[in-house]
Amino acid sequence: MFPGAYVLSHKDGQPEHLFQHILPHTVSQQRRFEAHLNVTNFIGPPMTVPCLIPTYQWTPVEQPDVSFSPNGVKGSNRKRRRDSHSQNDLKRQCFGSPGPARNGNFTSKPAAGPVTSRETCSSYSSFPTCSSAASKPGGCVPSLREGSHQSAFPPSSVSDKLSQQILDLFHAYEQQNEDLEKKEHCRAALQRDIQTIFPSAQVFLAGSSLNGFGTRSSDADLCLVIEEGKVNHRTDAVYVLSLVRKLFYTLSYIERPQLIRAKVPILKFRDRVSGVEFDLNFNNTVGIRNTFLLRTYAYVEKRVRPIILVIKKWASHHRINDASRGTLSSYTLVLMVLHYLQTLPEPVIPCLQMDYPECFNPKMDIHLVPSGPSNIPAFVSKNQSSLGDLLLGFLKYYATVFKWDKHVISVREAKTLPKTYCKEWRDKFICVEEPFDQTNTARAVHEKVKFETIRAEFTEEAKVVMRNGEIRSTEQLEFVVTFAK
Repeated sequence: MFPGAYVLSHKDGQPEHLFQHILPHTVSQQRRFEAHLNVTNFIGPPMTVPCLIPTYQWTPVEQPDVSFSPNGVKGSNRKRRRDSHSQNDLKRQCFGSPGPARNGNFTSKPAAGPVTSRETCSSYSSFPTCSSAASKPGGCVPSLREGSHQSAFPPSSVSDKLSQQILDLFHAYEQQNEDLEKKEHCRAALQRDIQTIFPSAQVFLAGSSLNGFGTRSSDADLCLVIEEGKVNHRTDAVYVLSLVRKLFYTLSYIERPQLIRAKVPILKFRDRVSGVEFDLNFNNTVGIRNTFLLRTYAYVEKRVRPIILVIKKWASHHRINDASRGTLSSYTLVLMVLHYLQTLPEPVIPCLQMDYPECFNPKMDIHLVPSGPSNIPAFVSKNQSSLGDLLLGFLKYYATVFKWDKHVISVREAKTLPKTYCKEWRDKFICVEEPFDQTNTARAVHEKVKFETIRAEFTEEAKVVMRNGEIRSTEQLEFVVTFAK
């Protein structure tokens, strides 16, 4: 039955080095002064600059009827649009890179004044577009235009009642295309308004909204990128988000903006039009990279998305899926499931970063990340376990097999790593490696009582299953269905 497997206190003062960092050296002192006034007071039309990240360009289209073959779907032909620059562009910069050389092929649209209402925008042509050349046949990841619908599962995956319930729940509560479109409309409007104070700014959707593991009620994560690269979250991020928060108070479609000074500061707010809650971070580009890594895992094997959605619901029901309260984040839970599926004797999924390192290079320009995995084919696994077997096997693995005090989960290498005495893992109760920057995604679990609660939930659920000796039917998912409703 079971597959065997092995808030930071900081004033909103202006950091002196911030403008030196994002203003090119060729800009005169007068221009720098004007740019400063534009940011701090929101007055005067901002000057056009070359942006480092290409603008999201996707005009929503009618939902296609996407059918998946065993080899996946064909990607649509997409080409990167390049715009040329003249030498005079240097003189017009006020926010951007230290010169146009790094990504000089891209230009930002002229910034306009803030729109106070979303309804004044005539169109939102801005879903993210893959910027590579035409995709080769066989890519398993659907384009963002094609939605997320999957074809029927093979009989072996839903051979029992529990598996069918998992699949039914997944279909009922997976994020729909219209849900994504609502979030994208807000993102597009926000980008336009933020560009009135940071003309080269780009706003990216990230997290569960795009990675394939979102539900209809999922919040949306946004990443504001002004210049690609590392920032000082204790100064630059708090300062930039403080300016954005002041702007949000002038926008009628935004309500309740709240700046959270955490290790990675975020600006929380609600879109009045759609009712969606948003979290906006500044330059946390690793979130964009892991979004498209997880999106590839979501579609590389059909069983991945249903099993992860149900496990997230299970964890939420038992109150162990809330990093703000010292338990597991959804991202950590997803990595835990992927690790389990990778390390079965017959793996259900591959190790994408080892098999396709060029597609997930952590140094890849951020604007190329969405198109990186576009040609990766679907994985054909010899493991034909049902969804129910995989769910129960996951519980058993973390209840009886995995050594919490000795192992570090690594999806990047598809194995457990030894827990060393380095700062990242020392005195940590749960260690889950972030696939790109190798930090601990489970660092929120810093209290022993919370760790014991998490471990007890896995152990108790596994005991019930082992005591029955068979897959349970209605009772097994009753808590999930009740929670989802």
